[in-house]
This record gives sequence, structure tokens and C-alpha cells, in this order.
Amino acid sequence: MDSLIETLGAIQNGDDNDQGLSSADEKKLINIYAAFDQDDYDRETIRKAIQMAVLKAIRVDQIQANYQITPDTIANVIGYIMAGVFHDKKQLSILDPAMGTANLLTAIDHQLQSSLGIDITISGIENDDAMFELAADSVELQKIHAELFHEDAVQNVLAPVVDAVVSDLPIGYYPIDANAKGFSTHSETGHSYVHHLLIEFGMDHVKKGGFGFFLVPSQIFQTSEAKQLLKWMQGRVFLQGLLNLPKELFQNSAAQKAILILQNSGNGAKQVDPVMLGEFPSFKDQQAFAKFLTEIDDWEQKDLF
Repeated sequence: MDSLIETLGAIQNGDDNDQGLSSADEKKLINIYAAFDQDDYDRETIRKAIQMAVLKAIRVDQIQANYQITPDTIANVIGYIMAGVFHDKKQLSILDPAMGTANLLTAIDHQLQSSLGIDITISGIENDDAMFELAADSVELQKIHAELFHEDAVQNVLAPVVDAVVSDLPIGYYPIDANAKGFSTHSETGHSYVHHLLIEFGMDHVKKGGFGFFLVPSQIFQTSEAKQLLKWMQGRVFLQGLLNLPKELFQNSAAQKAILILQNSGNGAKQVDPVMLGEFPSFKDQQAFAKFLTEIDDWEQKDLF
């Protein structure tokens, strides 16, 4: 992972910052960098190349689960839902409060620009040093203008207020109880769930009537800690949808994730009836998958607005 970060930096700076190489190896590497011209590749190709390199680094270094990249299949589904929600927008601002390497954020940015043809501004927050560096390099190599914050979102970052928040949330407990105390979703006893805190942070940075699209555990409302999350939601946000992703994508049912769709109150927003609930069919079953997307389209057009 460190080598990848160093290489991406060298590509942009046009020099070699490697240490500990023989002069012959250093010269060889400089020649490789010199032969690479990023202008030969479109931004989506560069994003996918970085994604593949990160995936290899995760596998080789045996890095923890929270470093895992959101697969493009899932990013495409979230982007599809967002395109339907924001189909009439002329401009759109998006924030990811736990952006990781920014693969989800930049994939959705590309997808929405391609499908809607609108001006999109993106912002992201990431606390981990390595992931932030990879995100910053990826955004720069893709020539995307973005506002990135190397911060812990739970520590009250001065992030922008946006039209939509989107995030593949880290799952687990937040270790610093004092930082969580300012959140309505904090646990009464012991550590708080970081994904609950980040949902609250995200929706606090969405405009009135704006949306949040979060990848969360499918059982998010069935845990003992869900009480505080549901209490916070009342009167503040509308639960508009919860769509389970196909079980085949996960090692077991406990690891299954869902797309949670929330909408801030205000600006004419209302609780949709019915709430969009369901489970995506297998991505391999193209006919069933296309039918489910059509049902989402119908729900967005007839019920959500």
C-alpha cells in the first residue's frame, strides 16, 4: 500500500521519491514513469486502474476489512437510484463522510455526470492517513475538482452542506466516547456504533429535503443499539427506502448490507407511502435485476415525488 501511494505521487510529480533502491533500479523506475502519460487515459480508466491496484495491495498486505473498496456493481446501483432522484437537477453537490480511497465517490460522480449531464461538486472526509492519500491521488489523477478533508468526521468537521450524502459506512464501535457525546445517536452505555454517528453527521450536512444514501448492515434496525438511531430519526428524517443487496455478495447473512435511503425534513419533503423495501435479485439474473430496477423507477416517479 505504501508503495502504491509513493508511485501515484511520483507519477504526478514527475520524479522518483523511492528510497533504498540501487541506482540501476532507480534509473529503471524513472524511465517507466517517463513513459507513462496520464493524458492517454480517460478518468474512468484511471479510476479503475487505481481500484485494481488498491485491491491487490489489500490482498497482498492482508489489510483489515474497513479498507475494502465498494465494488463497482454496488456503486452503479447507488448511482442509478441517485440518478432517478435527482433527474431534474441542474447542479448537484455530494459529500462522503467516510470516503476511504474515494472509489465510491468518484464512481458515482462519473456515473451521474454521464447519465444526467449536470455540474457536480464532490467533497469527502477521511481520517486514515493511507486511505486519504490514495483518495487525494485518485482525485488528482482523474482531474476532478474536489474538497477533501483529512479529519475524523465525528470530531465535528466544518464540512459543506450538500444536496446528498453517500457513503459505504465503516461498521463497528467508535473508540472515543467523549467525541460521540454530542451526537443524539450515541450509546447510553459503552461505545457507540460509528455507522450510527456517521449517518447523523451526514444528514446534519444535507440541505432541507436533501437525501442520504448509505451502505449499512441489513439488520441495522434490529440491534439493541437501534433504539437511539430510531429516536433520532423521528421528526428529523424520513426513512424512504431500505434495499437489501443480494446475499451472494457476502460471506454470510450477518455480513449482508443494504442501501438505506433517508430524506431530511423540510422543503416540501414528506414520508413516502409505501417505503421502498425489498431485496435485489442476483446480479447474475439480468432479467430479474432489470425488472427490479423498473420497480425502483416506478416508485421514484409515482410515490417519492
